[in-house]
Amino acid sequence: MVAHQNDTDPTGISDFLLNCFVTSPFWQLWLSLPLSLLFLLAMGANTTLLITIRLEVSLHEPMYYLLSLLSLLDIVLCLTVIPKVLAIFWFDLRLISFSACFLQMYIMNSFLAMESCTFMVMAFDRYIAICHPLRYPSIITDQFVVKAVIFIVARNVFISLPIPILSARLYYCGRNVIENCICANMSVSRLSCDDVTLNRLYQFAGGWTLLGSDLILIFLSYILILRAVLKLKAEGAVAKALSTCGSHFILILFFSTILLVFVLTHVAKRKVSPDVPVLLNVLHHVIPAALNPIVYGVRTQEIKQGIQRLLKKGW
Repeated sequence: MVAHQNDTDPTGISDFLLNCFVTSPFWQLWLSLPLSLLFLLAMGANTTLLITIRLEVSLHEPMYYLLSLLSLLDIVLCLTVIPKVLAIFWFDLRLISFSACFLQMYIMNSFLAMESCTFMVMAFDRYIAICHPLRYPSIITDQFVVKAVIFIVARNVFISLPIPILSARLYYCGRNVIENCICANMSVSRLSCDDVTLNRLYQFAGGWTLLGSDLILIFLSYILILRAVLKLKAEGAVAKALSTCGSHFILILFFSTILLVFVLTHVAKRKVSPDVPVLLNVLHHVIPAALNPIVYGVRTQEIKQGIQRLLKKGW
């Protein structure tokens, strides 16, 4: 595909074309239905969770504020990625403007990092609740949540900012076809005629610094939780704590694993189909978003009761 020439544009092009599943275009047909269902589930479940926490006074507590933040991040990520992917699948609307592409890139990088950081804060919340229950009300306060949200947003907004800037400043001289469903940093920057070593190094260092440090602290929190839980003497307390924290940890592990597999498939791209990292990249923006409100929200007794009360009021 010949690039669109634009004399006033220093990049040499004015837009990109998103080319999904190069070697297996038939994937678009069977993937569109489950992807749209996952998108509707993610949007519906997270919206329900946000409304329930907003309207139920009994849920106006720090733990549920963190759940609200997680749901908000999931909604933004889904809206940033999935509608465009479905538009490509259904209507072949592959064109995306230069500015829209780098905006999508920035939102994806910053909000995924915010989600990882939110998981870390929630793991700390569970650690205090189980390991130091008497100190919980004095540590996990509304002020703590405000400070945590400021830290989550500030850290990831500023550290992720150079990623689209470094890609946008490159000179795109010939090709404008992105071999991906979304504007992933490496998929876009490899179209450039410039040296992209700095882009790759910053993406790698920034990603592992943010997500790696979060994951280490999450593992540490759950190890301490597990050690404290095994010391509990109350009947049923161990099973209840393990059930709750176990499901949370599995979800976090899934979030991290699918990201790790995506990175590894990019590293070993000669040995795997190029469609595999594309598929993982798309699914990583919708599957956790669909599962988070179910595992963190619906399985929580107080939220289930809050949803039931709202449904009764609605009827």
